[in-house]
Amino acid sequence: MLKTPPSTPPVPSTPAVPVQPSPAGHAEGVSNDEFRAAMSRLAAGVVLVTAVEPPLDPDDPAGPAGEDVGMTATAFMSVSLDPPLVLVSLREGSRMDDLLAEQPRWAVSVLAESQRHIAGRFAMKGRVSDRLLFADIPYRRGEASGAPLVGGALATLECHTEQRVTAGDHTLVIGRVLTARVPSADGGPLAYFRGRYRQLG
Repeated sequence: MLKTPPSTPPVPSTPAVPVQPSPAGHAEGVSNDEFRAAMSRLAAGVVLVTAVEPPLDPDDPAGPAGEDVGMTATAFMSVSLDPPLVLVSLREGSRMDDLLAEQPRWAVSVLAESQRHIAGRFAMKGRVSDRLLFADIPYRRGEASGAPLVGGALATLECHTEQRVTAGDHTLVIGRVLTARVPSADGGPLAYFRGRYRQLG
């Protein structure tokens, strides 16, 4: 006679514990301050990103000309050699982000250690106009972009936007390099480390 095996009592399921976001809103548990502190230990070069804002009415020759716009950036890097591509990270909704959404050509000046004042000037928040910021800075116009290229920079590049990628609260702008120049500038690069501009050595 076959016996029926006793039934196994059901194993009570363990309720899933929801991941609690940190006070800063990150489910992984890292706070904004912790993230900033960690990334501040990564030394970065400093560049000035520039572009020309088109005039309000391009068909009116008597109207105001387009305005030069500049922004200090440390999140700048090369991406590819063939084709030559670079990337700059812009805060979403910033003036430069809005401008490069419409203006496909822009330029980058890699700042020298003697150009800390330029980096600080174009990193200011709440400025009214960039026209005054360019007033006493020597620069030339790029032949491909028309944007200011800072005199005395270690290198200058002109770019055409190939791709825009939304990444959190920033926009990653990938540009194809149209021109690249290495002027005979003296001195080392301007670096950014632990929240301050620094020199190498």
